[in-house]
Amino acid sequence: MKKGIHPNYRPVVFQDASANFAFLTQSCVETSDTIQWTDGKEYPLYKLEISSASHPFFTGKMKLLDTTGRVQKFNDKYKKSGYGKKSEK
Repeated sequence: MKKGIHPNYRPVVFQDASANFAFLTQSCVETSDTIQWTDGKEYPLYKLEISSASHPFFTGKMKLLDTTGRVQKFNDKYKKSGYGKKSEK
């Protein structure tokens, strides 16, 4: 393998400040911040805007669309126009 062409793959702590949530994983992300982890070692720190702890889909706070209501509203709107009905020959 050639020297100097591979990224620095190392343990990195990703922290979601909005949810007060952090996890340790392997990454090549570049960062200058560091943090003391629970094992007593110091790791590079990468701050996230959103993670699984704060994303609405994973927290259960996501609003689901009422697709049946939307379809019914569309059908009611175009019911009188006759658009899409089979013509009699």
